[in-house]
Amino acid sequence: MILEVADILIQPGRQAEFDAAIQRGLDTVIAKARGFRGYKVNKGIESPERYVLMIFWETLENHTVDFRESPAFGEWRAIVGPFFARMPQVEHFELLAKSGQE
Repeated sequence: MILEVADILIQPGRQAEFDAAIQRGLDTVIAKARGFRGYKVNKGIESPERYVLMIFWETLENHTVDFRESPAFGEWRAIVGPFFARMPQVEHFELLAKSGQE
């Protein structure tokens, strides 16, 4: 399994709108993507405009090819993109170690 981590910074004062938009985009677009396995969204405490989005994919190509090169990527960006203060920083990770809790 591959973990996509997106560090997102949105425009100040738009957190409530973005909270609804990201949830809608995840549920209506991302969740239907090939190889999608789940997600987590964390919201900044000290920096309330900062979000960390974690999406779990079966393979790297499920994200980089199957999703990013599909019309669904445009749909996703149309939902969340208007809130971005800058383009998200996105990287991929594979699991090295895990605790018994999660």
